[in-house]
Formats: sequence, C-alpha cells, structure tokens
Amino acid sequence: MSTLPTTTNPPLVCWNCHERTAGIHFCPQSDYFAMLELPRKLWLEMSVLEQKFLQLSWKLHPDNFVNASQEEREISLKRSSELNDAYRTLRDPIARVEYLLAVEGTRKEGENKQQAPPELLEEVFELNESLDELRDAKASGGDTASLKQRLEAAEKNFEQKLAEVDGRLQATARDWDKAIDDNADEAARKQVMAKLNELLNRRSYIRNLVVNVRKELL
Repeated sequence: MSTLPTTTNPPLVCWNCHERTAGIHFCPQSDYFAMLELPRKLWLEMSVLEQKFLQLSWKLHPDNFVNASQEEREISLKRSSELNDAYRTLRDPIARVEYLLAVEGTRKEGENKQQAPPELLEEVFELNESLDELRDAKASGGDTASLKQRLEAAEKNFEQKLAEVDGRLQATARDWDKAIDDNADEAARKQVMAKLNELLNRRSYIRNLVVNVRKELL
C-alpha cells in the first residue's frame, strides 16, 4: 500500500481494492469471502486463506494510517477486527458453511437451528431416560457404574452419527462449489443450500446430545 498523502485533497482510493470511493479510503463493508478476496466457496485452501489474511493485516496496520484522518484510523481498527472475525470464521469448516448460508439468506438469526431426526426419536428417548436415571442415582448415592456403561455406549453411537453427518456435509459442500463453477441457476443453488441447512440443523441436534452425555459422565 502506498503511503497516505498529507495534502488536503487526497485521492479517494480504497486501501484494499484501490478503486475510488465516496469520501474516505474504505469501500463499503463486504462479506467475509470478498474481504479476503476469496470466491464464495466451501472448500478453501488454508494456505491461501492464511496468506490473504496476513497480507490484509499488514495493509491495515496502524503505521499505514498515521497521516490519515481520525475517522479513517477508527475505521481501520474496525476493519482489522472484522478481518480477524472473517479469518476465524472461514478457517473453520462448520462456521464457514453457517456463514455462507447466512449471507445467502438461507440461515437466519433467531430461527430454530436444531432438528430432531425422526428416525432417531426412539434412541433419543432412551438416551434421555438413561440420563435421568443417572442423575437420580447420583443424587441418591446409588450405583452408577452400569448406567455410565450404557451412556458411554450411547455416546459412541451418537459420535458415529455425528461423523456421518460431517461426511455428508463435506460432500454437499462439494456440490455447492460445483454449482458455483457451473454457474448453476438460482433454483439449483437453493436446493444445495437447503440440504446444507438441514444437515447443519441435524448436526447441531446430535452434537448437543453428545455434549449432554459427556457432561453427565464427568
């Protein structure tokens, strides 16, 4: 990045894309993918993501804005914080899917993001019964060994189901990237996003079951 001029009429050029702006050296806020100059895809090269992050972190370093206005210095700090958030989000495979669906309008804040798979209802009912029995045994000082063994087996079972969901998420993420590469129409992309959203809800539900079991087994 070139040194910011100290004249009273600086060229209105964005710090990052170098396009002219409406009054300061910052373009309007973009999404995390655009911020890191990456396509809106789900399979990303981690080395490329890290390189982009380091390059942009240097561009936003306070030393590059010592002659800038107070407003621009404040915006640079805000952009730096947003850049860190973008990097943390996009380097995590699950957070990346959640963020993509959010910016595409498929996954909205406040919506129910857990989905009880119908075929698991009986297993979940049995699991909750076992959890209640273990809590009662702990409270009364009863024998918990057999109950813990049962829950440990259930934990492994649901961990396997969680791994299966993650595998399906990875496969569907590839479907999304293919849709982008093939310039698929909106209907096709929405179909893939709906599947991703359903799998995320399923994953969230099963993961919470595993977390609850682990908590009781401590």
